[in-house]
Amino acid sequence: MQTTPTMNIGIIGAGHIGSALTVRLTGLGHTVYVANSRGPETLQDLAQKTGATAVTAEEAVQRGTDLIVVTIPLKNIPDLPQGLLAGVPAEVPVIDTSNYYPMLRDGQIPELETGSLTESEWVQQHLGRSVVKVFNNIYAHHIEQKGQPAGTPGRIALPVASDDAAAKQKVMALVEELGFDAVDAGTLHESWRQQPGTPAYGADLPADKLRENLQSLGTERTEAQHEEFKANHAQQEQAMAAQGIKLK
Repeated sequence: MQTTPTMNIGIIGAGHIGSALTVRLTGLGHTVYVANSRGPETLQDLAQKTGATAVTAEEAVQRGTDLIVVTIPLKNIPDLPQGLLAGVPAEVPVIDTSNYYPMLRDGQIPELETGSLTESEWVQQHLGRSVVKVFNNIYAHHIEQKGQPAGTPGRIALPVASDDAAAKQKVMALVEELGFDAVDAGTLHESWRQQPGTPAYGADLPADKLRENLQSLGTERTEAQHEEFKANHAQQEQAMAAQGIKLK
């Protein structure tokens, strides 16, 4: 059932999360323009499967007049075309789904190593405009398969963080439409609470447990918390490497 008006959505990145969102959003009746770094001709299979339109990153931004999703490896954010989002109206939310994987993919980024910035604050700085952090702490195939109607017991909740209250509300409505409870996770500075290594990462918590968890961590990350979650994440990366998991 269509609960929100049909939107034009631009998705930059067609990896696991980008593809899963393309499948779900087209399935809900939204018009999706999807781009990757290799060119539209490499996205014909995804376009045929979903009815999305394969485009360049510039076209995704121009035609995604209601919502834009940036879902590319963190290390590639600085490589996006200069001023890519410059012409995007302020009221169009820009979603950032990124996670920092220093060992498996991204190399070390000093501001993220020290904890002076959260991942999405770093992304926001590079993109030059406000972003909404969501979809980073759930597995892509769960986005595709585990959405449930509102009120379903144990429905998965997703944290949504942003400094832009209006954009956050729009994105939270979309999260609900996709079949997940949207939980306000505060500002981007507080979005460390949904990053890799934290209890909410990949845990598929219901809304009450997620809120409880966010509250228990506080809002300002302590040095001890930064070190603890960094160590947790390093262990996760080592386990993934041992399993032969490669990140794109």
